[in-house]
Amino acid sequence: MSSFPELGERFEDLMKAAFPFLDEVQFARVAAYGRPEPIVEGQVVFDVGDDDADMLLVESGEIEVALGDLHDAPPLGAKPGQFVGELNLLTGQSRILSARAVASGVVHRVPPDQFRLLMAKDTELSDLLLRSFLARRQLLVQRAGRNLAVIADETNGCGLALRTFLIRQDMPHRWVDQHSPEGREEIAAAGLTDADLPAAVLPRVTLRNVEPRTLSHRLGLTFRRTPKGVADLTIVGAGPAGLAAAVYGASEGLETVLLDSVATGGQAAASSRIENYLGFPFGLSGEQLAARAVVQALKFGAHLASPCAVVGMRRADEGHVLTLVDGTEVVTRTVLIATGAAYRNLPLDRWKDFVGSGIYYAATDLEARAVAGLPVTVIGGANSAGQAALYLARHAGAVTLAVRGDDLAKGMSTYLVERVRADPRITVRTSTEVTGLSGGHRLEEVTLATGGDPDPCGCHGLFCFIGATPATGWLTDVALDERGFVPTDVQLGDRWTGVGRGPLPFETSVPGVFAAGDVRWSSMKRVAAAVGEGASAVRSVHQAIAAGPS
Repeated sequence: MSSFPELGERFEDLMKAAFPFLDEVQFARVAAYGRPEPIVEGQVVFDVGDDDADMLLVESGEIEVALGDLHDAPPLGAKPGQFVGELNLLTGQSRILSARAVASGVVHRVPPDQFRLLMAKDTELSDLLLRSFLARRQLLVQRAGRNLAVIADETNGCGLALRTFLIRQDMPHRWVDQHSPEGREEIAAAGLTDADLPAAVLPRVTLRNVEPRTLSHRLGLTFRRTPKGVADLTIVGAGPAGLAAAVYGASEGLETVLLDSVATGGQAAASSRIENYLGFPFGLSGEQLAARAVVQALKFGAHLASPCAVVGMRRADEGHVLTLVDGTEVVTRTVLIATGAAYRNLPLDRWKDFVGSGIYYAATDLEARAVAGLPVTVIGGANSAGQAALYLARHAGAVTLAVRGDDLAKGMSTYLVERVRADPRITVRTSTEVTGLSGGHRLEEVTLATGGDPDPCGCHGLFCFIGATPATGWLTDVALDERGFVPTDVQLGDRWTGVGRGPLPFETSVPGVFAAGDVRWSSMKRVAAAVGEGASAVRSVHQAIAAGPS
């Protein structure tokens, strides 16, 4: 499902939105940011995998853009008054399409730095270009060709991680189930064996035993140096708090970098429906909310990279240095810790065996397809568990909501409690725990204990929403509380290490390092609260930069 349904789903509507013509005044305004250069008939303007991210504005001649193996779409032409480029102009991603000149003429090449300036200064053109890019990306996602084919099994952990990454990134791709007839043909055609899977087949290379980080690197989505070399603000964690900070930081002129170890969205992206977020009376999925925030951040010039796990942080003359899992160092003046919390597991035999193969930490379309028509169990007593139960009830065969406490209303919003109890497809079992798992390659049964009596139940999907622990294991110098959460400002007491001033709002024990969202001690653990904290922390970032080292 698209994260931007207002763009329309019909192919004709997408084509119209994706390829507008600029009038003479608009054309001149865009051309002012570029440089003219000739194109010659037959010239390859760019190819799949190229690293350049220039926008091409066609003054005369014509450029043909190949969309790959689309079912009913011939190559598209960019004629005078049109432009070539899509979301990679904002993300810095390698080219996912190829283009050649089919008629000689002149184009205006707008390089990335000038393109970002254009997006920042000209609201009308920024909106027009952004809508076009989103429509083009949606067209590619819906009708992905052979530029990226992934052969895998989404019912196991490795395949699910890849599918989640590709969907969260809105990455155009063709997913091929390795067990399907098409999958067997693709495996043979690419010269692969089952031992090589999962595999990603690209025009220039086939990646064997691929995982999200290696695929992201190949696609150009991992960290790259910012134009200034030293970032003003680097945000670790791309959940609601991190995304809000990226939007406000970049929009206020800070050189902003956003890193996430998995993909954008955080735990919120795993929510099938958020109904109490201000301004969305009919609700929206966490995936949709995150996708819109990503586009906002990119629009204002933030640099996003994932998967990019941060494994360490130290002070430096410029401010701070973050070390990524591959050894890359990110130099930054300030840091915002927005890593949220990691999902808790139950101490049960074979738990790790079934993660991604029957045990899930999210309830989205992807997981719902894996359990369609089958019995599932949701464990947890907070809003996320209630939302998951209601969503799964529309897809699964039957839903059991297992709550350890004796009262569903203790941890869940009233409106959710009422809906869960009113849904005949959901069975609520309070004072109940999961005590056993069984199955072959996939989960097939769980044992539920109510009052100590074991009760084996058929279960092909165990959805775990039992809370989380803060993702702060990579922090060494920053003070933490006894549970690993990050205290800030007035919570610090004598743990503040700065000199010459007191801690700013959301500032940790280390000057210039801030925390927001679920990772922060005593945070509200709500999406709206996390967004507010992320946005508010940016004001303190400005103050810290202005004050200099302390």
